[in-house]
Amino acid sequence: MELERCVNYLLSAAQNTVFKHLSSKLAPFGLTPAQYGVLNCLWSKEAETPKQLGERLRIEASSISSILDRMQANELIERNIDPNDRRAIQIDVTEKGMALQGMITKIIYEVNQDFLSFLEPEQKEFFISTLLAIADTKPGNNGADNQK
Repeated sequence: MELERCVNYLLSAAQNTVFKHLSSKLAPFGLTPAQYGVLNCLWSKEAETPKQLGERLRIEASSISSILDRMQANELIERNIDPNDRRAIQIDVTEKGMALQGMITKIIYEVNQDFLSFLEPEQKEFFISTLLAIADTKPGNNGADNQK
């Protein structure tokens, strides 16, 4: 198979292009794309424990831990004992992290526009839904479990 027809190659190449562009936009704020993902989850209250963040962002536990370590060192988040379960750690966004929400949300919107502006609205929806379907695919079952 030609490299340019290989799904892995195409997704990797596209992801690298978007990642580099987004990284350059977030760098002045001292953020990485992964750290933006954590902040987004915290801003929207979609996750509040390291395990929930890892699951939501599809990041392994060891990786989410080091991302959270750097964010805590930069005073973007705090790790606190969950008042409802003293065995659990809750991640809270700090005032410094909250202050970034408006600016970073604008950057994310602009980056999406940078890469999707050439598509018609229906094409954008199809593209995003296709990426979601690929992300949710469980290889080896011939698509049987991927039907919604």
